[in-house]
Amino acid sequence: MRVIVVGGGVVGTMHAWQAVERGHEVVQIEREAEARGASLRNFGQIWVSGRAGGEELATALRARELWEGIGARVPGLGFRANGSLTPVRGALERAVAEEAVARPDAAARGYELLTAAEARALNPALRGDFDAALRCRRDAAVEPRTAQRALREALHATGRYTFLAGREVREVVGTAAVRDDHGDVHTGDCVVLATGAWLSGLVRELVPDLPVRRVRLQMMQTEPLGEPLTTSIADADSFRYYPAYRGAALDALNAGQAQAPVAAEHRMQLLMVQRLDGGLTIGDTHEYEHPFAFDTVEDPYEHLTGVVESLLGRPLPKIRRRWAGVYAQCTDTGRVVHRQQVRDGVWLVTGPGGRGMTCSPAIAETTADELGW
Repeated sequence: MRVIVVGGGVVGTMHAWQAVERGHEVVQIEREAEARGASLRNFGQIWVSGRAGGEELATALRARELWEGIGARVPGLGFRANGSLTPVRGALERAVAEEAVARPDAAARGYELLTAAEARALNPALRGDFDAALRCRRDAAVEPRTAQRALREALHATGRYTFLAGREVREVVGTAAVRDDHGDVHTGDCVVLATGAWLSGLVRELVPDLPVRRVRLQMMQTEPLGEPLTTSIADADSFRYYPAYRGAALDALNAGQAQAPVAAEHRMQLLMVQRLDGGLTIGDTHEYEHPFAFDTVEDPYEHLTGVVESLLGRPLPKIRRRWAGVYAQCTDTGRVVHRQQVRDGVWLVTGPGGRGMTCSPAIAETTADELGW
């Protein structure tokens, strides 16, 4: 079988991986020289802890298993099973963590409530003031800026993979065939459009009423911390954002403890991961109203800096870079992904939202199973 994958981000690349793993030939087409969207502009988190139960959690857990297996074969991914800690302060935040640990799926997520001393023993960089911490053993991380390149190198080594960069697919022609802006037609047994947040042009022509929206975020990265941050870190505002924590305790937190005004305005939470070079990737904000601003704003960065410094108990290293990114999210946020046959032999796979990096291996596996690869 010959599979044409349109889109060089993590969802497209994982579809290419699944096809090659099953013995097929793949041509992957990317409109940029390399992917430059949400697949690079993220934390590199394999984030199981906050996922909703049911299909979303099952997908995240399967993806976590697949990521670990792929990471063992592709060292350039920088896969590490580092887990996460969410420090909490006060009775209201602690109650949300306690409720999470008491849920029936807590063991599957690897939830554990640690004392502050236990959390510091696990992650000595946390010298700030907090009362306890929710641990999730199943969380992990990869290096988002190098992951696609490492995966492509492994795919090239099979001899059944071709990557075509700098080509924008403009048209579906016939069955399982597309034409790019060089005038070349690429024909296979099936085409997967994994175009990420690029929802205009061809995608709009194929699906005018696509139930997917775009979301913008802001993030930053520091110089090396100078010591290991042995786990990923979230703050208690992440309880308000991730569906796994919904319940009576979260209702009480929302009613009794307001977010800081800047965090509420920008729909913020803290997520933080240490890169292999020692720097910290820190975010993030959420903007849903179009048109998005073209610039980044400083207040969210100042807020995040204060939160991080309160947890680390030390000044943050110098900020090395700041950026904004855009990802695609199903308008029904309970859906893991939007998967739709849009023409004979052509499928569109988009809208995983902030779970794209986490769930992409399992999303691609499901596509491959459903399409009979």
